[in-house]
Amino acid sequence: MTRVWLLLVGAFAALSFAIVLLVLVPRAMLMHVEPSPGLEPYTPSQLQGRAVYIANGCVYCHSQQVRDPAFTSDVERGWGSRATVPGDYVYDRPHLLGTSRTGPDLINVGQRLPDRNWQLIHLYDPRAVSAWSIMPGFPFLFTEKAPNAVRPGDVVVVIPGPRAPHGRAVVAKPEALALVDYLLSLQRNAPLPASATAGERAAGPVAGGMNQRDATGGRAP
Repeated sequence: MTRVWLLLVGAFAALSFAIVLLVLVPRAMLMHVEPSPGLEPYTPSQLQGRAVYIANGCVYCHSQQVRDPAFTSDVERGWGSRATVPGDYVYDRPHLLGTSRTGPDLINVGQRLPDRNWQLIHLYDPRAVSAWSIMPGFPFLFTEKAPNAVRPGDVVVVIPGPRAPHGRAVVAKPEALALVDYLLSLQRNAPLPASATAGERAAGPVAGGMNQRDATGGRAP
């Protein structure tokens, strides 16, 4: 009986220590993080697009973290000019750092690819803009209409080349427009002030790195 109690006490102590070390201490360290320079709260449209991003599983193939260039090639790949820090995620609930890179990192995609029309085409049919892309298309975020059925205010997406639907106009749904608004808001490249210490950088997501496959091969969309 004494051994059972010792095991229970030991298990409780180990669990308590883990909670303090892995949950409470990091929470205390990050409770008063200031937003990175130029970072603004998401607009309602961007928040809606973020929900679409989550609902369609984009986080399973795309990360949102640039790791420290001292030990990774993320900056060389063009995914950002600096490693991401905690202040880059102040308005993210939940954060979408991701753990796998079947596709490129997206934390700075709004700066890297700011063309709204390109983003819409890419969502409708990725291979219309990148023949080698393995990304699935999201045509259900669009409506195909007869050209004479297009209404004022419809956002028509002109699909280039032979992949365009014959005799049909592709119109973006509100969900597609909101998703693009969110993607274009992803810009976390602003220079950090001198007060951004090495400790603040180490506390960021780059310290943990990626723990699953990175299949992008250095390519950026």
